[in-house]
Amino acid sequence: MPDPFASAPVRSLSPTRAFGAVDWAMFVSMAGIWGSSFLFIAIGLESISPGLVTLLRVGLGALTLAVLPGPPMAVDPADRIKVVALSVLWVAIPFTLFPIAEQHINSAVTGLLNGAMPIFTALFGVLFFSTRTSGAQLAGVGVGFIGVIAISAPSAGEGGTQAWGVALVVVATMCYGIAINLAAPLQAKYGSRPLMGRMLALATLWTLPYGLWGLPSSGFTIRPALAVAVLGIVGTGLAFLIMGSLVGRVGATRASFITYLIPVVALVLGVVFQGDQVEALAVIGVVLVIGGALMASRSETPGTTPPATPTSTTVDTAGTEEAS
Repeated sequence: MPDPFASAPVRSLSPTRAFGAVDWAMFVSMAGIWGSSFLFIAIGLESISPGLVTLLRVGLGALTLAVLPGPPMAVDPADRIKVVALSVLWVAIPFTLFPIAEQHINSAVTGLLNGAMPIFTALFGVLFFSTRTSGAQLAGVGVGFIGVIAISAPSAGEGGTQAWGVALVVVATMCYGIAINLAAPLQAKYGSRPLMGRMLALATLWTLPYGLWGLPSSGFTIRPALAVAVLGIVGTGLAFLIMGSLVGRVGATRASFITYLIPVVALVLGVVFQGDQVEALAVIGVVLVIGGALMASRSETPGTTPPATPTSTTVDTAGTEEAS
C-alpha cells in the first residue's frame, strides 16, 4: 500500500465509495487532534496573547512540515491565487478568530458552531464547486448536526454568550467550508505535504503582524508554552498533513465530517481531566454523531455514482492507481 502522505500527486479516491481502514484511521486521528485543540488554545491564552498564540501555532506547523523530506513544490501559475486563498481561508483568518472568540463565548458554543463546517462545506461545494453529494451523505450531515446540538446543549448555558464571539466563529467556520473545497483538487494535484507546507508558510506571513503586536502583553511560562508547542507541531503541522490527505482520498464534504466528532472529544477530555458531569442528552448526541458519520461514509449505489472524466485518475481501496 502506498504512503497516504506521499509528496507525489495522488488523485482523489472516489468520493462515493465507503471508507477504508486508512480513511477511518485518518478520520479518527483528526477528530482527536483537532478535538483537543480548544483545550490547548485555552491553556495557551493563560499567559500568551491571542495573536501570538496564532502566530506560534502556524509558524511551528510550517516548520514541522518544512523539515520533512520531499521535493519543493512548483506551483502552476494558474493555481497560485488558489494556494494563497487557501492559506488565508483555512489558516490565517480562522486561526486568528478562534482565540479571540474564546474570550467571549464558552467552549460548548464554540464547538457547536464549529460543528456547522460540513454544512458550509456541502453548501459551498454545491453552489461554487459543482460538487455532487448523495442523499445518504446529506442525511448523515443532518443527523450529525442534530447530534452536535444534543452534545453541546447541556453545557451551552453554563457561560455567557456574546454576539461578537458567535459572529467570529461563524465567519471562521464559513472560511473552513470554502477552504475544504479548494483543498481537494489542489491536494490531488500537488500532494499533501507540499501543499500544506506552502499553505502554512504563507499563513505565517499573514499572521506575523498581529502576533508581534501581542508580544509585549504576553508572558512565557511552561504550561502555556508547552500547550502552544503541541498545538503547533501536532495540532497544526501534522494535522494538516493528515487532513490534506484525507480530503484527497474521500472528498471535501465527508472529510469535513470530522467536525462532528470534535465536541465528542471535548466532552471526554472534560470528564477525564476536569471532572465534568455528563448529561444524558450529551450521551444521546454522541450516538447520533457516530451514526451520522457512518451514514456519511457509506458508498452510493452504482446508479448515483457520477461518471469519471477521461483524464481523471482514481485509486482503489487496495491502493492501486487506475486511469479512467
